[in-house]
Amino acid sequence: MGSSKSGFDDDSASESYGGSGSAGTAATRSDAEADRDDECPPSLESSPYAEEEKVLAFHSLHIYEAKVKKIEYRLKEWRYYVHYLGWSKNWDEWVGVDRLMKYTDENLQKQRELNNKQDAEKSTKPSRVSYTKPKGSNVPRGKKRKHDSILKEKGALPLEKLVIIQIPPTLKKQLIDDCEFVTHLGKLVRLPRTPSVDDILKKYLDYRLRKDGILLYQCRMTDSVGEIMKGLRCYFDKALPVMLLYKSERQQYEETVTDDVDPSTVYGAEHLLRLFVKLPELLVYANIEEETLRELQHKLNDFLKFLHKNQSSFFLSAYHAPEEIETSTNNLVD
Repeated sequence: MGSSKSGFDDDSASESYGGSGSAGTAATRSDAEADRDDECPPSLESSPYAEEEKVLAFHSLHIYEAKVKKIEYRLKEWRYYVHYLGWSKNWDEWVGVDRLMKYTDENLQKQRELNNKQDAEKSTKPSRVSYTKPKGSNVPRGKKRKHDSILKEKGALPLEKLVIIQIPPTLKKQLIDDCEFVTHLGKLVRLPRTPSVDDILKKYLDYRLRKDGILLYQCRMTDSVGEIMKGLRCYFDKALPVMLLYKSERQQYEETVTDDVDPSTVYGAEHLLRLFVKLPELLVYANIEEETLRELQHKLNDFLKFLHKNQSSFFLSAYHAPEEIETSTNNLVD
């Protein structure tokens, strides 16, 4: 998810092996002992996790299902290259053993409790993210990169790359009500939703066409707003099953979304708005140039204004109890 595919930075490696700046003076063992460690690494059988093993992995204050793809023993530590299930390979990353848990019923319960807690807290917090550069930003480049690597390993985010998402106050209230309906009142959104996420994205494109004019749309909008809407749809389809659902919505998802159905054609504005809470941390790892990131930020905030303007027609005013949804579905079948 970061730019490094190895999971290590050059400075940490050079310091650990007595390179420039350390001269090996802090070593607590002899060079001969270090050589013996390199020559005789532990066998893969002694690793806590195996290749292709399904695990639970910590990432950005949540726990996700993942699979171990590669194993490495480096600097006296086991490292694992993991793929988050249901995510693009662009999110694959090296993690330490402290970021993983065995895939057990007990740990799955921990996953549900932590993710529900984080989602509930996130829904009640403002989504605008600001930052102040640390006073120590003039430290040597190598040490700063090492420090950033440590922060990322602990799940912290590089604040200077966070997109500022300005969710209008009434939509923030919508998020709070959404959380209340689902987590406290035990209600659900009746699916499929009309308009769907796909419909809303198309409506926004039509709105920009009318506002900016056909010529501007043909020359520029197709390459900018159109691509952003495609990206939003892709993010939504991938993120929904892993980070946009509350525990009580999981069964409904499994019953409604099959392999040949995209979530963006089934879910609506309620779940799309949840995505915007997650977007700042998701986009950190997208390797987007700064200028493009600014344009993206502007377009995303404009889209939120569009959602706000159409809030009464896009969002539900009331959710339904699961038994009401089941009864309604049975009546349609009969």
